[in-house]
Amino acid sequence: MYGGPVLKGLVIDYVGVLTDAGADELYAFLRAARERGIKTALLSNAPGASDEAKRSLGPFFDALVFSGEVGVAKPEREVYLLTAGLLDLPAGRCVFVDDAAHNVRAAVAAGMAGVHHTSVEETLTELSVLFPAP
Repeated sequence: MYGGPVLKGLVIDYVGVLTDAGADELYAFLRAARERGIKTALLSNAPGASDEAKRSLGPFFDALVFSGEVGVAKPEREVYLLTAGLLDLPAGRCVFVDDAAHNVRAAVAAGMAGVHHTSVEETLTELSVLFPAP
């Protein structure tokens, strides 16, 4: 039996992950995860987002973190810890998904589990193992 921390948070990048062809499946996963009590956050190095963009992303995320708004960016350790804190979780209970391997390595160094996004299919396979359906 696995005795490590139970993963309760999913932190995901926007550009390069949620903008990929087939990303509607990732959005469906996010919605289902939230329904099961998994907390979700968007972590983007963007300067910010319009109110309209935030409203459209809102149903999928408990927290929206834009580097330009919080003053710290990936791959700085602080941005991962800040994002986990907004989910009211320690970093060790979160999974971070990004298409940039150096950002994933930095998240892992900050204590998160990491998924290097290379395709929607592969990411969904990894996430389904990390967050198995009950």
